Amino acid sequence: MGSFHAEDRRYSLQERLGNLIERAPTKQNGDLIQRAFDLLVGIAGEDLERLDWKILTGALQDMQLGFRVFRTHTHTRKVAIFGSARIATDTPEYAMARDFARCLVQQGFAVMTGGGGGIMQAGNEGAGAERSFGLNIQLPFEQDSNPYIAGDPKAIDFKYFFTRKLFFLKESDAIALFPGGYGTQDEAFECLTLCQTGRHGPVPLVLVDKPGGNYWRAWHEYVCEHLIGNGLVSPEDAEIYTLTDDLDVACAAIQKFYRLYHSSRYAGRWFVMRLNAAISQLQLRQLNEEFGDILRGGAILQRDALPEENGELAGLPRLVFDFNQRDLGRLYQLIRHLNDLDIHHTAEQHPEWK
Repeated sequence: MGSFHAEDRRYSLQERLGNLIERAPTKQNGDLIQRAFDLLVGIAGEDLERLDWKILTGALQDMQLGFRVFRTHTHTRKVAIFGSARIATDTPEYAMARDFARCLVQQGFAVMTGGGGGIMQAGNEGAGAERSFGLNIQLPFEQDSNPYIAGDPKAIDFKYFFTRKLFFLKESDAIALFPGGYGTQDEAFECLTLCQTGRHGPVPLVLVDKPGGNYWRAWHEYVCEHLIGNGLVSPEDAEIYTLTDDLDVACAAIQKFYRLYHSSRYAGRWFVMRLNAAISQLQLRQLNEEFGDILRGGAILQRDALPEENGELAGLPRLVFDFNQRDLGRLYQLIRHLNDLDIHHTAEQHPEWK
């Protein structure tokens, strides 16, 4: 009987694969679907260990779950909240994280947490189940889903940390870090590294402490003394993050980041920065004078969407320039400069729109 069902499954898989391969050229992103098939066939031809296949299938299952959950939530900006699972509910750190998440939801954002206790629970509590996600990890301790996200269709249990991090960063439009242990420090430095190297963002990154707290201030002093002081990172790299123990400052840092700046991408060699409204020729000239040092050549230009963008957000004005891909701290300064300009527009009231 077992052999019969195995044969049945094999022929069913062969039929599904045949149909998919036949339809792939006509499907949206068909070239990438075919590329994925090619890669999987190539891997199958390698003499891999069973553990390798377990890693591959586990990672693909994680990604399948993540894609399914976030597919219908692509047009709302989301804020990832990181922090310790061990923070008690009666602490000022917990209260700050809960109130921070509540403030974000009032501004229109959604919230993503690790789905566990402590700061993660505070984030889900403050946001409410309707506006929050829980990206949990399968661990033998600490990581049961908190009651504010448990059982919700937007709660995901990941097998691997790396796929969990992938979706945190893929889906986040802002990052908030509260006090935590090794895991939080890992998340902090990975987010900073990816923002500093241009592999993620630009997005606002906020380090939030309890009122009067010294957790992130002491961390920042270490960075200034040992990393910046010894030339291991650039002084401008500190521009990537905002450090605060004030709830209003933390929320405003995220809301204001998307005031005039909308999003960005590369189109060939060009860095394309989409804006919610056009800037004047005088403002453009001042921008070139102040930030010309981050260009490999040429000037910052204002223009319509490029053909390489395939109509993506075609109605938004653009700044297009040959960014040196090195001075990310200065790029964050440029975005703050733009957001400080006295330009008003309809989308200003909806920073959560993508």
